[in-house]
Amino acid sequence: MAERIAEARSHGDLSENAEYDAAKEEQGLLELKISKLEELLSKAQIIDTNSMPKDKVHILSVVKVKNLNNKKEFTYKLVSAEEADLQKMKIAYTSPVGKALMGAKLGDIVTANVPAGKIKFEILSIE
Repeated sequence: MAERIAEARSHGDLSENAEYDAAKEEQGLLELKISKLEELLSKAQIIDTNSMPKDKVHILSVVKVKNLNNKKEFTYKLVSAEEADLQKMKIAYTSPVGKALMGAKLGDIVTANVPAGKIKFEILSIE
């Protein structure tokens, strides 16, 4: 980034140098991204899943559920909001479905309040 700014600066008058302005703006965005990552890392915790109860849903649990509204089965992994990726079936434990599943036991029926209404899930397995 510093090299791009230096090269753009070498092109002359900074007041009319769009390349310099773009490089400085990109630098600001990069610094913001770095700042957010540093904040995220400062709050990170290592979770020992071996000490977690095996009979309850918790963060990092892999939960197989049956949607009782449409009878479809899904397997979700509960993760932090930063790691959530529905394509990979990773849902945030803070999401409506994640909140409903947290603390549930095998065989429990839980209700998630989602924007489309209420969805009932039956817990089929917990890993």
